[in-house]
Amino acid sequence: MIDRSDVPSLPGKPTSASRITLSHIMSAHDTNLLGTVHGGVVMKLVDDAAGAVAGRHSGGPAVTGAMDEMIFLEPVRVGDLLAVKAQVNWTGTTSMEVGVRVVAERWNESGPAKQVATAYLVFVAVDVDGKPRTVPPVLPETDRDRRRWQEAQIRRTHRLARRRAILELRRTRAAEGLED
Repeated sequence: MIDRSDVPSLPGKPTSASRITLSHIMSAHDTNLLGTVHGGVVMKLVDDAAGAVAGRHSGGPAVTGAMDEMIFLEPVRVGDLLAVKAQVNWTGTTSMEVGVRVVAERWNESGPAKQVATAYLVFVAVDVDGKPRTVPPVLPETDRDRRRWQEAQIRRTHRLARRRAILELRRTRAAEGLED
C-alpha cells in the first residue's frame, strides 16, 4: 500500500478534459482466419485510446494495470471505420478507470454506426522511475458521467473483493499443505 498522506491533493479535471476518439480503417492485414477483424487488433486500439486518455488526465505516463472487462458485441469487418471513444470514469489516488466504447461505420452500409465493443481498463499513473504517482480527481459533468462514475465504483469494489477472496483461498490451501 502506498502512503499518500503527505502528498497534496491535485485540482480535479472535468471528464471532458481527457475524452478522446481515435479512428482507424480496418484492413485485410487485421483479419483472423474467419475473415473478420481479429479481437486482439480491436483490443490494442482500445488499450491505445485508454492509454492516451489516462496520460492526458494524469498529466504524464500511465500504464495498463488491468483490463476489467472487454465485450465484443458484433464482428468488425475489413473496411469498417472504427471509432474508439474513451474517457476517464473514475479516479483513485494513483489509478484511473477508463471506459471505452467502440463503434463501427460499415463501409458498405448507409445506416448509423453500430457499437461493436465495450471495455473498462484500469491505468496507474507512474513517474520517471516507474513508481505510482498521484492523479487528479475526475469531475463528472453530466448525469451520464455521474452514472459511469458510480458504476466504476461498483467494478472497483468487485475487483478488490475478488482479489481478496482469491488470496484467502490460496492462503487456506497453502495452510492445508495443498500446492498448485
